[in-house]
Amino acid sequence: MKRIMHTESVDKVGEEVLIQGWVHRRRNMGKIAFLDMRDRTGLVQVVLVPSELSPRAQNIFDAIRPEWCLSITGIVQKRGEKQVNSEMRTGTIEILAKDIEVLNASKTVPFELDDTSGISEEIRMQYRYLDLRSPRMQKNIRLRDDVVTFMRDFLHKEHFVEIETPFLVKGTPEGAREYIVPSRLQPGEFYVLPQSPQQFKQLLMVAGFERYFQIARCFRDEDARGDRQPEFTQLDLEMSFVTQEDVLNINERLMIEMVHAVVPEKRISSIPFPRVTYAEAMAKYGTDKPDLRENPDDPNELAFVWVVDFPLFEDDGNGGLAPAHHPFCMPHPDDISLLDSDPKKVRGQTYDLVLNGYELSSGSIRIHKRDLQNKIFTLLGLDAEHIQKKFGHLLRAFEFGAPPHGGMAPGIDRLVMILADEPTIREVIAFPKTGDARDLMMGAPSPLDPQRLDDVHIQIKKPLGKSEGR
Repeated sequence: MKRIMHTESVDKVGEEVLIQGWVHRRRNMGKIAFLDMRDRTGLVQVVLVPSELSPRAQNIFDAIRPEWCLSITGIVQKRGEKQVNSEMRTGTIEILAKDIEVLNASKTVPFELDDTSGISEEIRMQYRYLDLRSPRMQKNIRLRDDVVTFMRDFLHKEHFVEIETPFLVKGTPEGAREYIVPSRLQPGEFYVLPQSPQQFKQLLMVAGFERYFQIARCFRDEDARGDRQPEFTQLDLEMSFVTQEDVLNINERLMIEMVHAVVPEKRISSIPFPRVTYAEAMAKYGTDKPDLRENPDDPNELAFVWVVDFPLFEDDGNGGLAPAHHPFCMPHPDDISLLDSDPKKVRGQTYDLVLNGYELSSGSIRIHKRDLQNKIFTLLGLDAEHIQKKFGHLLRAFEFGAPPHGGMAPGIDRLVMILADEPTIREVIAFPKTGDARDLMMGAPSPLDPQRLDDVHIQIKKPLGKSEGR
């Protein structure tokens, strides 16, 4: 017999069906018992009457407990009028069990799964596979899937091509600290994990794809906080032959249509999205991530705002310049003349999309000419040898008819966190790290066998003991 999903049983009254799933709860009512069985579609009530059960089902009748994984054959029957449960999608029926197969028993779970939001995060992360069974986490992860599916469909209709870029890349000074990967085949040399696909997406524009996107995994070795993780996911997209206005418009349409399709209960406070310059935002709100909600306590209000015209440079803390976004941003056309005389006053063709006080997305029109890119590197204090060593591949590509291009990268984790009304992005990531970047479920990070370190030419420097030189 073919398995049916639990919610399909409402259309099978009088038929024998096979369901499979987990025992959500058990209720004993004298000589009979009721099981609420759970699968990905929801709950269905199963009635256990000993005289109706097969011999093997009778033998396990008393043993069945919550979270056991069962296969049940039974007859779908209507509930009496007074027994209808309007809060369940299957509340008009129940299944009279005939046979039960134990697919796997379960130990007593370390916490109740109905609502895990109040459970210690350390315990939840240790048993994440159980935490993910809870209705809230199931809803969050499925919401994330809906968001990503919509993004893919939308961009394909807009003639974008989905292209994967490498995880093992060359280390370049782009901002955050990078995770380092040693090379076994090239002793003493290293890859890094990408902070973003920034250079690859620009090279794809040089390659003539014109419209690229990917659901990109990114890695940054930085201190954690509620809206950050060591590894995170963004919708990365890039377009050729566009202006800043083109990039903002397509991203705005994407967000508006996604909200209407995926979370129709949400209300966007202002369409089109308001725009403020960086200078205006700092002067009026004291932040470049203003929260423009009318009622911050309303979980269904979404206040998008574009912040544009960021400074191209910021102080590096040592009297020099650092890129405010990254070193590949195009200067504002009205300010290019200031690059030599007063670079700190140069604005970039840079923009952020802010949602409810969170930076949701950052982007820019990119530099596409070698001379200008080289000039920016020089202003950032890089000498010719360093520029060639770190960025020679990109500058060389710009000599082969590189088109004007630009893009941005909305953070999927933060977006879903806001849509799900959750306090941190850990609540919308299937297997996140803790605040101190640990995986309590797998036990990572962890030491490696010395032989494996030898294979990649790594030697651990022993920490100084108490009696060793201070």
